[in-house]
Amino acid sequence: MPELAQYTRAQLALRNGQDKEEIWIAYKGIIYDVSESRLWKNGKHYEHWAGQDLTDELPDAPHTESVFERFTTIGRLV
Repeated sequence: MPELAQYTRAQLALRNGQDKEEIWIAYKGIIYDVSESRLWKNGKHYEHWAGQDLTDELPDAPHTESVFERFTTIGRLV
């Protein structure tokens, strides 16, 4: 597996669907591109906002972490 690019929280925050076209979220230190998901339109998914680490929010979600398998891995959150 190739080395993942590294991004800071500030770089992740810009990929919120408002500041840049990309819509990214992080989970357990891995950044995923959710831009193509209709559920993340405009960077919002129910009460969750893109451009941030959602690790602590997953326990309240109606799905498991396997949902991230359908998205492209962008990099690692540092």
